[in-house]
Amino acid sequence: MTLSPDLAIRLRRADFNRALAEADLSAIGPILAQNAVLVTGSDSGVIAGRKAQLQAWKREFAAPDRTIYARTPETIQASTVEPIAMEQGHWQGAAATSGQVLASGRYSAKWRQIGADWVIEAEIYLTLA
Repeated sequence: MTLSPDLAIRLRRADFNRALAEADLSAIGPILAQNAVLVTGSDSGVIAGRKAQLQAWKREFAAPDRTIYARTPETIQASTVEPIAMEQGHWQGAAATSGQVLASGRYSAKWRQIGADWVIEAEIYLTLA
């Protein structure tokens, strides 16, 4: 059974959120394209490449006061001419120990279908609170 791009991406996002909550680096890698780019929400720092992103998550997971990030997709628009899609939604970061929300905002993510899988090529975040 072939999933629609909308459902396939929502499932991949749920896997990514679960991996972040469980500090599971091995589950994050396959969701990121080799050259994935992330632009952070507050200082617009650029983290380029899967390897750099995994290193950043490894540092985050090791922090004694780590933050658990979750992204909630609101819309996913798939291209009719290329195997790509745009996801937009809101994100939040909560303290792992207390659950208190420390930051939140909006995000956009560009996905590409490679074989049967969808991978993140780019994400950009906007911190609003």
